[in-house]
Parts: sequence; C-alpha cells; structure tokens
Amino acid sequence: MTQKQSDKRSEQGRLNRCGGPFAAILSTAVACFQGGTPSLAAEPPVTGTRQTYAIAPGPLASALNRFAEASGVQLVYDSALTRGLKTQGLSGTYGPREGLRKLLDGSGLSARPSGQGSYTIEKTARDDSSALGGEMLALDKVTVVDNAEADYDPTDPYDKTYTVSDTFPATKTDTPIMETPVSIQVVPRAVMEDQKTTRITDALENVSGVRPQSSLGATGGFIVRGFRNPLIYRNGLMSIPSGFRSEFDTANLQSVDVLKGPASVLFGRTEPGGLIHITTKRALDIPYYSLEQRFGSYDFYRTEWDATGPITDDKTLLYRFAGSYQNNESFRDFGSNDRIMVYPSITWRPTESTDFTLNIEGLDQDYQGDYGVPVIGKRPADIPIRRAFGDPNDPLDNISRVLLGTEINHRFNENWAIHNRFLANFGHGDETFLNPTPAFGNALNPATGILQRNVFFQRYDSEGYTTNLDLTGKFRIGPTQHEVLVGYDYFRSFTQYRTQGFYNTPNPALAINIFDPSPSYGIDKAVFDSAVLETEFANNRSVIKDEWHGVYFQDHITLWDKLHIMGGGRYDWIETGRGRGSSFSAADKNLPDTIRKDDGFSPRVGILYQPWQWLGVYGNWTTSLGANNAGISATGKPFDPQTGEQFEAGIKTALFDERLIATLAYYHITKDNLLTPDLTTADPDDRVAIGRQRSQGIELDVTGQITDHASVIASYAFTDARITKDNRTLNGVVRGYEGNRLTNVPEHAASLWIKYDVNGYEAPEGWSFGVGGVLAGQREGDVENSLQLPGYVRMDAFAAYRLKVGPTRVTTQFNIRNLLDKRYYESTDPDINVSPRLGVYPGAPLTAVGSVRVEF
Repeated sequence: MTQKQSDKRSEQGRLNRCGGPFAAILSTAVACFQGGTPSLAAEPPVTGTRQTYAIAPGPLASALNRFAEASGVQLVYDSALTRGLKTQGLSGTYGPREGLRKLLDGSGLSARPSGQGSYTIEKTARDDSSALGGEMLALDKVTVVDNAEADYDPTDPYDKTYTVSDTFPATKTDTPIMETPVSIQVVPRAVMEDQKTTRITDALENVSGVRPQSSLGATGGFIVRGFRNPLIYRNGLMSIPSGFRSEFDTANLQSVDVLKGPASVLFGRTEPGGLIHITTKRALDIPYYSLEQRFGSYDFYRTEWDATGPITDDKTLLYRFAGSYQNNESFRDFGSNDRIMVYPSITWRPTESTDFTLNIEGLDQDYQGDYGVPVIGKRPADIPIRRAFGDPNDPLDNISRVLLGTEINHRFNENWAIHNRFLANFGHGDETFLNPTPAFGNALNPATGILQRNVFFQRYDSEGYTTNLDLTGKFRIGPTQHEVLVGYDYFRSFTQYRTQGFYNTPNPALAINIFDPSPSYGIDKAVFDSAVLETEFANNRSVIKDEWHGVYFQDHITLWDKLHIMGGGRYDWIETGRGRGSSFSAADKNLPDTIRKDDGFSPRVGILYQPWQWLGVYGNWTTSLGANNAGISATGKPFDPQTGEQFEAGIKTALFDERLIATLAYYHITKDNLLTPDLTTADPDDRVAIGRQRSQGIELDVTGQITDHASVIASYAFTDARITKDNRTLNGVVRGYEGNRLTNVPEHAASLWIKYDVNGYEAPEGWSFGVGGVLAGQREGDVENSLQLPGYVRMDAFAAYRLKVGPTRVTTQFNIRNLLDKRYYESTDPDINVSPRLGVYPGAPLTAVGSVRVEF
C-alpha cells in the first residue's frame, strides 16, 4: 500500500451494534414491513473524517464497537468470528480502512468494503460459511448501504463514485484536499470509464485551465494556467525525461491529478502553470478480472484487460496485469494509429509494515504524423477538416517507451514511515513526414493555395533515471499537530536527437494545392528513402544532458482542527547542456562546453482556515525553477533557468455530506526567461529568451456526488495570459510583443459532465445516462497574435446498462463525442516542427464508440 493509499477518507454511517447478522436481517424485515427504509441502528448517521483513536488492547469485539462509534462506519460480522480474540489496540490518526486493518492485525480477520460506509468482517482465508449456534450463515448475502457517504476507493475496482477527498501530488502525504491550501483537481477512474477516454488528453478536458498542445497530431504537451508544460509525472517521479512527444494510455491509470501553480518545492523541475500527475493501478489482495471490447467510427477497435489478485494464500504476494491494444483509422486522410500497452505489476508484503512494488510499462505506437491545416489570413483555411497534406506512401511513424518502476514503503509505527521510489525510462521516436517548407517561413501561397513541401526525418533515443527518498511523520507539540515531510530526489537523463532531410529548402516536385490535393498524392517511396539520407545543415545531431538533485522539507501544522498552515522549501542543484555536431561523437565532444550549472531555492507557504468542516478559505505563495535545456542560443550557449512565482487565494467547499468538493481560486503567475525560436538564424534549433510572461485568472472546479444517482465533474476558467516583457530583436528592431496574448489560451473555457444512475451508482444493475460539453473561447494561434482559432462548444453523451449474470457483471455502453458534429480546432503547433500558421489541428467530427465489458 502506497503512502497515497494510506486511508484518510471521510466515512459516515450507522452502527450495527449487535455485530451479528440476525439484527441486520430483523431490522431490515421490520423496516420493509413498515414501508420504510431499512435501518440497522436507532441512532442517526454520524458524519466522520479521519479520527484520532486511543483504543486500548483487549477483546476484539469491544474494540470494534469503540472503533465504529468513533468513526461512524457500519460494521457487519458474525459475532462468532471475534469470540475469544484479542487486539493490540489502536493509537493514532487513521481513516476507517487503515484503522480496521490495524485493529484486526494478527486476528486472522480482514475488513471488506460492502457498501457506502460499511465493512464486512470476515476470515482472511475465507470460508464458505460460518457457524453461529449450529446454523450456517452466508455473510455475502448481507448488504448494507449508507446513503450519507460516498468516497473514491482506489482499492475497490467496482467503485464508480466521482468523489475524491485526497490526492498524493499536493503534499506527498495523506492530507485531505479540504485541508490543503493549494488548488488541486483529480479525474478519477470512474470518469475515464464513463467518458471512454483512451488518452490523458481527453481526461484533462475535465480540469479548469488545462489545454492540449499537440505536435504532429500526437500529444506533445499541455498548457496549464497559460504556460506550456511538456512534462508528465508518474507515481511521484518524472516520466518524460527529455520532454519529447509521448503518449499515455489510460488502461493502467487509476487517476489523473493536476496540481495548479508551481510545484518545484516537492518535485523539482516543473512549469509554473502546474503539475500533471498520473497514478497507475496497484495490485489488490482480492481477485478481480475485467475484459472490454470497444468498436466505433473510423474503424476503431480497442481491447482492454485488467487482472489482479493474490498469488499466495497469505496475500503477501500480489499481482496486477493491465493493458490495451488499439487500432484505428482517422477522420484525417491517411491517418492511422496502432498502439499496444502492457502493464505487469507485482507487490510483495513481507511484513505488515513493509511493502515492495515492481511495475513495468511498455508502449509501442505506430501512427501517421500530421501537421494539420494551414492558415489563410487570420483563420484556418476553409477546407474540409479531413484533408491532410501528407501522402499515402509516407512511412509510418513510431513512438515507443519502456518504464521500469519500483516503490518501497516501510512504516516504523503508526506515525513515521519512509518511502523510496525509482523509475527508469527508455524512450524512442522515429518520424518521417512531408514538412511544409520552409517550416518556419512562408511555405503557403494564400492566393494560389500552393503549399511547398519536402521530406523531413527526426529520431530521438532517451534514457532517464529518477529516484527519491521521503521520510514522513506525525507528532504533536502543545496544541499543534504536525505532519512533516523531509526528502531527497535525483534525476539524470541523456537524449540523442538526430534530424535528416529538408525543412528549409522546398522541393518543387512535392508542392501541393490545398484546394485540390489529389493530383499530388502517390509520391514514390524512393523519394522518402533518399531524403532521410541527406541533411540540410551541419549540426544535425544533438546530445542533451539533464541532471538534477535536490533536498526538500514540508510541515503541515494544524491548530484547533480549523487552521492549517503549510510551509516548506527546496534547494536544487542543476546541470544541463546540449552539444551539437555532424555526428554523435562530435556532439559528445562539444557537450562539455555547453554545460551550465545552476542552483536555487524554491519556497512554498500556504494557510487554510476552516470555520466549518465543509468550508475552507486559503491562500498560498510559491515559486518554481526550470532549466532551459531544451534549446541553446545561436552562439551555442545555454540560457539562464526559467523561474516562476505565484500568488493564489481561494475557497474550498465540501457539500452534500462532503460528497461534492468544489474549489474556487484566483491566481497571479509570472514566468521569466521563456524560450522561443530565434527567427534571425537558419537553424530551427536556435532559441532566444523573450523575457517575461504573466498569467492571471479565476478557476472553478466541481467534482463528486450530488446524490447517489447524480454525479458531476465540471470546470470553468477565466485566463488572462500575456507577454509582459519581450527582449527579442530582428534587424536591430525590438519585436514589441508586450501585451500580446499567449498562444492557444482561451480567455473563457469550461467543461461539464453529468451522469445519472437510475438505480444509484453502486447498484450492480441498471441504466446510466450522461451528457456533457466542452467550451473554449477564441484563442491566439501565435505570439504575434496574427491568427485566431475560433471558439467552440462540443457536446458529448453516453448511455450504459449494467446487469449481473451469476457472479459476472456485464456492462454495455454507447458513447457519442461531438454530438452536434461541430467543426472546431484544438490548437496550433507550438513552434516545434512548423510555424503555427502551417499547423492547426482540427478536432474530430461526430464519433461514436460502443463497448461491452465483462467483470468478475
């Protein structure tokens, strides 16, 4: 069990004080006879959160009663199971699941979630029945549901709630969201399953202030609070060391989290807009198997699988194997995708206090690079969005990645623990495509529609290693409760990057008319083969080095259970460089001359006041530090590191019995030393720092359960992101971009997704319906603000039916994306492969997906 999974979720319920099944059956029968709702106790529900317990060692039955009274959870068990058993007691602050695990330690019993706010106590080595007074009773027939509580449980594969009360990236500890003075949003697994998302790009549409930033039609990064972010963190560690394009399939993901604002204090190299973090599935100690088949528009076929459970009878060795295979065409001409992802994981628990997890993730994707449509005037060209300007003979492109991760957790006692994580990343990219040429110039004649092209090839191979060591602890000094974190992390990566072909010199024989492209299709394969053997400039090979290590600390102080003060800081040592040459050996030789060493301190302070349990008012100040290793100047020298600073204030609420969490935030962020292509040189890798950018705005995020039937995830963002200082010059003249809006950032954006479960979200059978939409206002396509992408509203919907066939659950579902078949454009290329005027990526038209899922 990871630190993130340390249970701290709110629990509410009624207590079955008798502890036996007879009371449950009798009270249910009486309630049904009277026409009322079944109740297992006379007392009203008790609203609970993480509790501090002081239960002395002694009889287990008495301890369970005391635990239930304090926590408000409902316990269902056969009293014969606890007869004669003792417990070592419970001392400290726990959530219900962790507290029960501690109480039952050594008893041969375990607690199994059996409904909202209820747990069934049963033998760890499970019997088919238990004896009570000579009568055999099947506990599995007892169903207890408390409608006052709903909270996301990552250890329950059947959990369909949208409510999430805690998240790892905010503090790296088990502090609840409502007590954390930062803005953080979580997209749980249930949302991804309802929306049938296959990439994190689609999942992040549910979070305010986050926009996709595609490159070559694939995931190249995201924009968070106005700033581009190519980095993705996975289980606490950086997962894309080079920042190059990559994909993340959702089949093995448990959640996607976005920590808003600078997160350098805990994670080191991050962008000031925010941190995107994915949490993968963990091995469970209960058997679970799932197989799903999807099929849809554009010859879309996708198979997902998930299997987990114990390997040994004592459940000290667990496994999980998840993955997916997807094959589809595209609404774009010549577009296709063939992707497989496999994810085996194993967890070993040698003792109650120690666990070790090993996971491997392999992804291989063949696809067709696509730079979108060009711009005429100030808008995307008025041509069919299916029309692409590649070629049917263009070789397929490839992205592949292998991740090897480990995690060790050891708990010294109830309050202190140590955590170590390690991740090795091996990435590869190989792409050949017809490039608009010159890629950063006037490749298109808007009057004639003639687009000049040539063949271009790029390849990268990267390896990265990152690890950390965290010590977490809880203690009390006088009236103050402290939750502390002290840690160290280290990151090192090397990337080889090679380009071939032509990006600046057009081949007249490859020119194409964007209004009538058919006559230009069918380029001889030999043209591609010969082009990738030639190069247009001398320094076409690069070696990129990136090395970071830092120490950090954090203290979360609570006074009177209402005032939460968080303070911390981090000191980084950075070494970056990029050597270039006509060969990799020459680039290696030139690397030492480009090495730049930096260091810096990144603080974070925040305060949150809860006048009531359901309301919190907070504010924070934090900074960020990021190396500019992605580019070098025309003189071959690296740049000063990027720095960011944020001020934020907001309100958090937990409504409907703490099942719906909402965050309203105002922020102001500045970022210095941002890099952009140097248009004064012929080398596309040359960069220049434009000075300072500023982003400020208001964000609202709402996630959770309104009732047992209605679930919602929604967002709104007002973002004012601009260039406030520009140092670039061309021919001795200042470019004067001050005041221009940042690219691909809408001033107004929103999303809404509402689901209605006819029989309740926990019901194993019944209909579910959902409808939602994504809104984005007009966006600037480049820093010159010379082109605009029109605003749009996209509607989505789904319907599903769940039924049980014996012990098996079967779910059939039908999703429609872009229900109204609206034309819209997602983004421009971020000056990586082509000028923004030559690369605008359209969104998909109406797309339908059907699925059948079997779980047992």
